[in-house]
Amino acid sequence: MLFGKMKMVKGATNAVKVILDMKSGENVLIVTDKPKMDIGKAFEAASKKIGANVKMYTLPQEGRPIKQIPADLEPLVPGNNVIINAFSGMAEETPFRISLIKKEIATNARVGHAPGISVEMMTKGPMTVDYESVAKNIYHMIDLFKDAKTVHITAPSGTDLTMNVEDRGFETDVKIKAGTFGNLPAGELWCGPVENGANGVIMCDGSIGDLGNVKKVLKMTVKKGKLIGIESEDKELESKVKELTAVDEMASVIGELGIGLNPGARLTGNLLEDEKAGETAHIAFGNNEEMIGGKNTSKTHRDFLFNKPTIEVAYKNGEKKILMNDGKLIL
Repeated sequence: MLFGKMKMVKGATNAVKVILDMKSGENVLIVTDKPKMDIGKAFEAASKKIGANVKMYTLPQEGRPIKQIPADLEPLVPGNNVIINAFSGMAEETPFRISLIKKEIATNARVGHAPGISVEMMTKGPMTVDYESVAKNIYHMIDLFKDAKTVHITAPSGTDLTMNVEDRGFETDVKIKAGTFGNLPAGELWCGPVENGANGVIMCDGSIGDLGNVKKVLKMTVKKGKLIGIESEDKELESKVKELTAVDEMASVIGELGIGLNPGARLTGNLLEDEKAGETAHIAFGNNEEMIGGKNTSKTHRDFLFNKPTIEVAYKNGEKKILMNDGKLIL
């Protein structure tokens, strides 16, 4: 157990040093809960090792899912250089998480967001990689998306979607800057496509945010950025996704195109890790206000992952280029 805790602190140290660029003397707030307390303490130990001043807050278990920011947490948010959210991931808590992130980044903190993070991620998988190397590949791919007009993405399961991404720059979570947030573990790049500019079909054969691995492929039909059809042989899943994408008017409008590039990330059913895995891409519906040009104001955000994407970009000058073929990068 002691060895496991040491490995968790090592993974946490890797993240706070490289991704969050934590420095001695900085103020750090860690928001955790009882089920993820060991992970919260690993981030606390890693932060103290660097010489930061650390406060910890434990979310109440009673009354979950949490609907709004607890009153005793609100005054702790301002005045921090770094904030780390390391707590359980629950589908029904997405609105709470979005409101918490908005409040945190409004204070100009660097926010590491990790709902549903696991011990395995900390000790064996995506938190243990050479993040400098991951960052190099991601920034190179971001350069290849410069001046992109549309992205056409297909996959063996039947995904065939075209998105307008003009002037919607790509970003990454491998270097979190002041006033922004990214996931821990890190290792993806993303953009917020033009909200009414996506058309086609997504065949989700991977996993879904907070819902886990799909047993039967979920077909999602998109017209002018709006989700107009949801079908699956798994009727329980179909019903749940319909419910979650109807939370408000913008919950069924496209919010994100994401691409995973972390070689240590595995497909586990936990989208926090899955969406970072190589040879995957994901489309999200819902909020993208914090993305470049994003105008989706939904109080929720839900990711749908599929495997082995082929990604073709059409540029403003009329040129076309394939950046990924059957999940493999063409760099």
